Amino acid sequence: MTHIITAAAARTGLLLTAALLAAGTAPARAAAPPEPANDWLRITVVRGDTSTGVTRRAMLRCDPPRGHARAAEACAELAAADGDLGRIPLRDTYCPMVYAPVTAQAHGKWRGRAVEYTQTFPSTCVMTARTGAVFALDEARR
Repeated sequence: MTHIITAAAARTGLLLTAALLAAGTAPARAAAPPEPANDWLRITVVRGDTSTGVTRRAMLRCDPPRGHARAAEACAELAAADGDLGRIPLRDTYCPMVYAPVTAQAHGKWRGRAVEYTQTFPSTCVMTARTGAVFALDEARR
């Protein structure tokens, strides 16, 4: 049995082999993190009794930051804490010993994970010290 390989067939085989080798040597890419465009939190702050208190709400979105006066700062704090409100660093501040309860709630998604947060604080000052700018709906940047 005689095998005859023409120049065109040999050239095609070499090109296919080279293409396969090039594709096989390409570096593997790491999986990209979820898009921040899907990061959102529905923020609610209730001053006083949760059943009769004054309620403020906002929708915090982070790409681009918007939703309340300190959205850029809130988004940066959330990014540093990977969306975990309990991991936002405690601010070094002095709060007056005035009991004026405030309940902070957040519901939404951060990097594809569900976020649920509810906490009652003795005052707005303590809430801001513990949660940063995330629940600062009434304040302009200081």
